[in-house]
Amino acid sequence: MNVTLKHLFISPGHNYYGRHGMGSLDHPIEEVERIECVAGSGIVGDRFFDYQPDYKGQITLFDGAVYERVRDEIVQGELHPMAFRRNVVVQGVDLNALIDQRFSLGELELTGSCECAPCYWMDEACAPGTHEFLKGRGGLRARIVKGGVLTLGECQLEVLGELDRRDEDA
Repeated sequence: MNVTLKHLFISPGHNYYGRHGMGSLDHPIEEVERIECVAGSGIVGDRFFDYQPDYKGQITLFDGAVYERVRDEIVQGELHPMAFRRNVVVQGVDLNALIDQRFSLGELELTGSCECAPCYWMDEACAPGTHEFLKGRGGLRARIVKGGVLTLGECQLEVLGELDRRDEDA
């Protein structure tokens, strides 16, 4: 199926992750035209690159339609998709359907690990009510099985098969 990669982001540091009770930080997030993805490691230049062995969130995807709903229905004003701090904003696929699936995205091969569950920081980053709205819509965490480069624009996504959870820890 054809999907559209609307936005690509990397960030060298964590603003919210591991910050419960301490306040957020202000590491920049950079919008780029391409990202280099390394199998088993993550995205070059991103905060989760080589974070830990077999990390389930080597790349994160977010649905562009969900971004638009948050902007229009919750924030009701200006909101940049970088506020969600996901790596790839994609249009044209149900990301939850990719959980426990092996799939290709352009030249990459990925495995859908789990929902990228929203945290309470989303109410600060976007607007009150965002955290609750994003439950079940927070995006997808995935492992990179075969690396390559993703660039903005049209891209092919193909589901390759269901994962056997006996061989992989969720």
